[in-house]
Amino acid sequence: MAAGWPCDGLAPARAPTYLPPMTKKLRLDIWSDIACPWCYLGKRRLEAALAVFPHREDVTIAWRAFELDPSAPRVRDGRVGSAARLAQKCGMSVAHAEKMLQQMTETAAGEGLDFHFEKAQSGNTFDAHRVLHLAHERGVQGAAKERLLRAYFTEGAAIGDPETLVALGTDAGLDRDELRAVLAGDAYAREVRADEAAARELGITGVPFFVVGGRHGVSGAQPARVLLEVLEKAWAEAGEADKHAAEGAVCGPGGCG
Repeated sequence: MAAGWPCDGLAPARAPTYLPPMTKKLRLDIWSDIACPWCYLGKRRLEAALAVFPHREDVTIAWRAFELDPSAPRVRDGRVGSAARLAQKCGMSVAHAEKMLQQMTETAAGEGLDFHFEKAQSGNTFDAHRVLHLAHERGVQGAAKERLLRAYFTEGAAIGDPETLVALGTDAGLDRDELRAVLAGDAYAREVRADEAAARELGITGVPFFVVGGRHGVSGAQPARVLLEVLEKAWAEAGEADKHAAEGAVCGPGGCG
């Protein structure tokens, strides 16, 4: 994880009280995919942690791209269900796969999510990640992320189909014409690849993966209490950084110390 940036002052001096207080922000980067059930659960658990985090309004969130299956076609053959695909991928019986999906559905229900794997239309998520980068620039990334996840896991939307993405992005507050233009070209492809390269550099092999404050990594859909603990620790550390910044070396009438 990225290290902090300590500031070593030669002669600490308290900042004058008439200066406005420094505004502290906590950055949260989350690598995740759309076709990832644990990513949706992780999002809900994060929201539960943020709901009781007293500095929620000072947390900035960026959703980063991670493709679980970059080789997937835009839309897979709908005649092959989720259980059959899971069984083939993991080398298990269809019955066992069905049981795993049922357990996942029950776990999701415990977080207030309504999963319907029998409806899921598996496909490539690269374009969906491009839409999320557009949404980040337009200030609606959180809404777009939620809309895409709900569309895939609850509504059975074909998340790799461009026109489906246009409709879902519009629901989230994006401009329909701009969405079509983005999806017709290669806009934000570089940004998606940069996210994936950063994931490799950080050693991220599974999602969701949270990086809090640029230095604390949390792997998996951890319980809300665990995420809250990390948020609190990162916030306290950010406060120490602000203190050092506010109490650095100064020059006064008697010289510089």
